[in-house]
Amino acid sequence: MFNVVVLGIVSFLTDVSSEMVYPLIPLYLKSIGASSSIIGFIEGLAESIASLLRVFSGYWSDKAQQRKPLTIAGYSASALGKLILFLSTTWHLVLVGRLADRFGKGIRTAPRDALIADSTDPKQRGHAFGLHRALDSAGASLGVFIAYLFLISLHAQYRDIFLLSLIPGALGVLALFFVREQIVKRAPAAANNRQSKEPWWTNLGARWRALDRKLKTFLVIVFIFALGNSSNQFLLLRGQNLGFDSATVLLMYLLYNVVQSLGAWPAGRLSDRIGRKTLLVFGYLAYGIVYFGFAVASPMALWGLFAVYGVYIALTEGVEKALVSDIAPPDLRATLIGLHATFTGIGLLPASLIAGFLWDTLGPAATFYFGSGMGLLAALALWLLI
Repeated sequence: MFNVVVLGIVSFLTDVSSEMVYPLIPLYLKSIGASSSIIGFIEGLAESIASLLRVFSGYWSDKAQQRKPLTIAGYSASALGKLILFLSTTWHLVLVGRLADRFGKGIRTAPRDALIADSTDPKQRGHAFGLHRALDSAGASLGVFIAYLFLISLHAQYRDIFLLSLIPGALGVLALFFVREQIVKRAPAAANNRQSKEPWWTNLGARWRALDRKLKTFLVIVFIFALGNSSNQFLLLRGQNLGFDSATVLLMYLLYNVVQSLGAWPAGRLSDRIGRKTLLVFGYLAYGIVYFGFAVASPMALWGLFAVYGVYIALTEGVEKALVSDIAPPDLRATLIGLHATFTGIGLLPASLIAGFLWDTLGPAATFYFGSGMGLLAALALWLLI
């Protein structure tokens, strides 16, 4: 569990850095004249790149049988993205900063998650991913709280907070050097198979057909869900849309992070006992319900909705990774963790573009009605088909 704890500390520090910045970005973009469609484009493109890169970084990690170098490179690129945000004065440079940050996330996530899986007994994977997610979310909560304090107490400007976020980000990169690399040997059949030396994308049809049926079905469901899972920044804009100032919106986002932080570890451990599928169904249902709530809610109901949204994250993020790790063969674990993220990423750009378009043309409620429908559809498909 040593690597799990160290990687949890790394994620804690990195999320302090990221969440000092992330909830302020849509508010900052609005302050410099960007529309909801532009915000959707920036977030959709950035998050899609992050997710699409994960399968490639996972493949490279499996091929080299090394996780640590890509993980370090990814966290370093994300720190660079914060510096670009500090230098930004137009939405175009914000886009560059977000792309650098998400590029880093894209190349680090699959190797890091595979390193967690490699370092953990299969019977405790839900526990391990839940613990990592809890530390990650605790860092996110602290980051939002720090941003809130600077915003209301010191009257700091957005870009000042972007600059300060570099400190915990750099500390997170330094902590990575304490991680111990875990080498997972390839299965003999895979090592001797001539085709195994080819990149996985050279014969996609055959490789897709060779995947476990349960994994293929789950990936399709993940894609369906992703189409309605637009950027969290639309939740923050909804708070502002309903009359809350920037500081209050940050407090709502802090509540969401606290709830997911408290729930992630128990949810992961519970999935070890009752199965991943049950928790994921409840998680997708929670998403559909909370997005419907964002469509129809009165201003004061937003506090409860942000809390329930935290429950959805706690029930799904770590558990999804544990499920993929369970199904994947050890020598392809990082690749398939990355493939799961890639299926999510394929849906993220259209999801955020659709959300921004619906917001600007039909109003904010339409964005959340669409997300709610896709969440409920994914929950039903998961229950019936997995």
